[in-house]
Amino acid sequence: MSDSSQLHAIVGLGNPGSEYERTRHNAGFWFVDRLAERLGGSFRREAKFHGEMARVRIGGHDVVLLKPSTFMNRSGQAVQALATFYKIAAVDILIAHDELDLPCGSVRLKLGGGHGGHNGLRDVHRALGDGYRRLRIGIGHPGDKTLVLNYVLGRPGRDDEGAIRDAIDQSADAVEVWLERGWDRAITQLHTHNK
Repeated sequence: MSDSSQLHAIVGLGNPGSEYERTRHNAGFWFVDRLAERLGGSFRREAKFHGEMARVRIGGHDVVLLKPSTFMNRSGQAVQALATFYKIAAVDILIAHDELDLPCGSVRLKLGGGHGGHNGLRDVHRALGDGYRRLRIGIGHPGDKTLVLNYVLGRPGRDDEGAIRDAIDQSADAVEVWLERGWDRAITQLHTHNK
């Protein structure tokens, strides 16, 4: 169980700018946008955190939501600035990101581990080490590694986008469980309902 006095951070990874807004690579942004919408938070530009930030309450906890305005491969700069300023331990930070290795619409919570070649996670690793929590939002794989760049920077079709957004809603429910009842219960709920 988390200490209710401890500030938590949830960071969505993505690329800034309207041309990237609906791309698969911005699934992390979609997630924190959905949390803010559900919880009545609104994002505002915070130059010292290199991004847009909102504050919300989840299960009696103060939570900072962050969307870095750096590009994906510099995400660690924003995460590090936020963590340093608020003295947030890596284990109290959840990074939401797109995941090629999960089918579209699948989602998994994870604590620690490697970056799997994800450029945003690679930079967060540089800034925090590997002890942070992750929300892996499945976007599927194009089938050939030479197609990956155009795929992640492309927009999903209507069915795939709907599946991703459904998974994001399930994940938002799981985040509330994490902060109210613990990480293990959140994993059980999310992974049981999202197969």
